[in-house]
Amino acid sequence: MQFDDDADLDTSEVKDVRNSRIPGGRATVGGGIIGFIALILGVLFGVGPDQLGLSGGGDEPAASASSAAQVSQSCRKGSDANTREDCRIVAVVNSVQDFWRSEYARRGGTYGSAATVVFSQRVPTACGSATSAVGPFYCPGDRQVYLDLGFFDELRTKFGSSGGPFAQAYVVAHEYGHHIQNLMGTLSRAQDGRTGANSNAVRVELQADCYAGVWARHATTTPDERTGRPVLTRLTDADIRDGLDAAAAVGDDRIQERFQGRVTPETWTHGSAAQRQQWFYEGYRTGDMARCNTFR
Repeated sequence: MQFDDDADLDTSEVKDVRNSRIPGGRATVGGGIIGFIALILGVLFGVGPDQLGLSGGGDEPAASASSAAQVSQSCRKGSDANTREDCRIVAVVNSVQDFWRSEYARRGGTYGSAATVVFSQRVPTACGSATSAVGPFYCPGDRQVYLDLGFFDELRTKFGSSGGPFAQAYVVAHEYGHHIQNLMGTLSRAQDGRTGANSNAVRVELQADCYAGVWARHATTTPDERTGRPVLTRLTDADIRDGLDAAAAVGDDRIQERFQGRVTPETWTHGSAAQRQQWFYEGYRTGDMARCNTFR
């Protein structure tokens, strides 16, 4: 996975609030057993923590911008993305949104951008207050993706993924898949309270996997509107294998077997390892979002 060394990164698409002091407020998504249960239920790679009743009550103050300069000062060029993890996330966000802007324009529409908030430990959102235990998520209330970079270590050490830069890119692209669903009005289908292998919750997650694959197919040919060149210049077969491996690692069956010792399909919220790989690859193979109809 290689970025254009001379690309100008747009850091306005990433809000860096790591180590920011968040005065007041109360996070009810805790670590320990609460966080463990959250992971068992498959919150990671999902939408806002309010879906499982894991949100704080009342108004939450906004995070301080005291550390917001981290990526804006350090992540200027594609060469930075090739050497720094946080800059890599900026470049991936830029690439993903470049693609969806062009795809919407091709279809005669206008894409509404979404920022990614990089945080540590806990963060207030329009979906409630959340901690890192929730994993990456998209909040439709404020149209933002939330990500603690420490999750990528857990993806490898706790969930058994092979890791790698594209595994991280897959996570980000999946969350932007939820943003596309929100813009299209399909995201709400996951909020009917049902679980299981054939539930809408699973179908929504698999569709987001498929949208991530669609981006991956076009990433190296989608020009950045400012430079006319793609931000991402190379994806190898090994990168795609890392993405498929990450998709499998967070399948409901893999997570349940690893953490509770048995598989209970009736409680699935994200789909099996095989399903997640299948739909990511379907998007990548076809490059066509119309092929991502998991609700058939």
